[in-house]
Order: sequence, then C-alpha cells, then structure tokens
Amino acid sequence: MVDLLDLQKKFILSHLGRGDLAVDFTMGNGHDTEFLSKTVGETGRVVAFDIQTKAIVSTAAHLRESGCPDNWRLILSSHDRANEFVTEPIKAGMFNLGYMPGSGNKSLTTMRKTTLPAVERAVAMLGRDAILLVAVYPGHPEGALEGEELSKYFSTLSKYQYCVGQFRMMNSPTSPFFMICETK
Repeated sequence: MVDLLDLQKKFILSHLGRGDLAVDFTMGNGHDTEFLSKTVGETGRVVAFDIQTKAIVSTAAHLRESGCPDNWRLILSSHDRANEFVTEPIKAGMFNLGYMPGSGNKSLTTMRKTTLPAVERAVAMLGRDAILLVAVYPGHPEGALEGEELSKYFSTLSKYQYCVGQFRMMNSPTSPFFMICETK
C-alpha cells in the first residue's frame, strides 16, 4: 500500500540536499522540521513557523532529542508572514495543514484566510529546481475548503515555470492528500 509520508519525502529528497535552505511553514510538533534539518545537514538551514508557543517548545525539545544539527530557527508567527523572515530563495518548503497533532485542540486549525496567501508567497520564495509540498486534511470542513481553494490556485500556475501535482487516495475522499509544486 502507498505510504503518503514516504512518498512526500521522496519528492522532497529529489530537490533538497546538504547546505540548502528549507522552510517548514507549519511546524506543529516538529517532525517535518526534523526531516528538513537532517536533510540539509550542518551546512544548511531550516526556518520553521507556527502561531502556538506550545509548538515552538515541543519542536525545540524534539529537535534536540532527535540529534538534529544546530541549523534551525523557530519563529512564533503565522506562515503567511514567512517572507518577512526569509528573504532568499528556498530549495524546499512544507505545509502540513490542519491542527497540531496531540494538542487536544482540534478547533485551532490552519485557515484559508492565511493559508492561501502563505502558499502564494511560498511559491514566490522558491528558487531554481525547488519544491513546495502542501499536505491537506479534508476530513474537517475548513480542511476540505482549504484543499479546494489550493487546487484552484495551483491550477492557475504557468506550466512553463512550474510542475504541479496532486496525490490522493481516490477511493477515500476524506483521507489526507498532498500537492507539490516544483520549479523548472
């Protein structure tokens, strides 16, 4: 059976390597931040964003416990402000939409009003041969609407500048899925 998390990592690894700059736009508990940190290594950099202090604390502890190099910066701010903190082209970016796993607060989720501008800005931040991955969770109303809005947005991007794909389980419409946007 297809493991979407493994597939996501394969796509990221086809673009991201040692010494690169990556952004985790929705850090949560820091698992994507850890993956990015270990992938770019000691000479690379990772910047991660979340609006919850709990996410910053949880991620910092997770990164230290996981033996990540000291190449990360955690920022308490919304993902739609990432371009204020990261001003150079990025090689990879990840969004894991929805709510923070294990937080116990399923009412605090990413929202269309900030997600779409954040994704638009993230696409503009991509350098050459770069990738943006957006994981969507349509099992709750806001997540389904985020997915619809992002699908519409990504379909408007120039096929001459970007390669955009969507990966989902066709027989499970409420299961998580992801979109990728690669620069040419």
